[in-house]
Amino acid sequence: MTRDASLITLALSKGRIFDETLPLLKAAGIEVAEDPEKSRKLILATNRPDVRVVLVRATDVPTYVQYGGADLGVAGKDVLLEHGGQGLYQPLDLNIARCRMSVAVRDDFDYAAAVKQGSRIRVATKYTTVARQHFADKGVHVDLIKLYGSMELAPLTGLADAIVDLVSTGSTLKANHLVEVEHIMPISSRLVVNQAALKLKRSTLRALIDAFAAATNVNLAKE
Repeated sequence: MTRDASLITLALSKGRIFDETLPLLKAAGIEVAEDPEKSRKLILATNRPDVRVVLVRATDVPTYVQYGGADLGVAGKDVLLEHGGQGLYQPLDLNIARCRMSVAVRDDFDYAAAVKQGSRIRVATKYTTVARQHFADKGVHVDLIKLYGSMELAPLTGLADAIVDLVSTGSTLKANHLVEVEHIMPISSRLVVNQAALKLKRSTLRALIDAFAAATNVNLAKE
């Protein structure tokens, strides 16, 4: 089935990014017709016939946008760093879904001694690109173990010495007797746009980008 050339498709992931994108969409005059938590649909209509939302996994948003499955999307900086950002225009940091990328260890683990220059440690993470670069910059050799969930278990079971993961409040770490020992970088979500779509649908997409930018600036001004 050929997609309507005038239709704008926005890729979003369920959860925090979806919830925090809604006010920005509303400021752009777009309201999603259904609550994704109450609907089984993966394609949601909006109040504008030329705009629809597709629901995909957070890690898949850049891929959908890169290959034209969506014209634009919202993805965390963490996801974009792992993806590499190929074929994507990233016009805006939306300053939503904010957290930080950190290194954490058991609260009884001597991290300072473990990462002395030239040492080797085992690190569990799903952010292997970020972790590899971080420890390479420190001159620390790492054996990376890729995990996709329950990262806190890795140090507790002896699978790894440390984890690299997203941290928001730190309460989950504390509950599992882990502590942050390094902040790698702040994380927030970005607007990403398919480069070909930006040329073919320039006026519509540019208007949306400008509306997102205005709403983001208003939110920042309130802080």
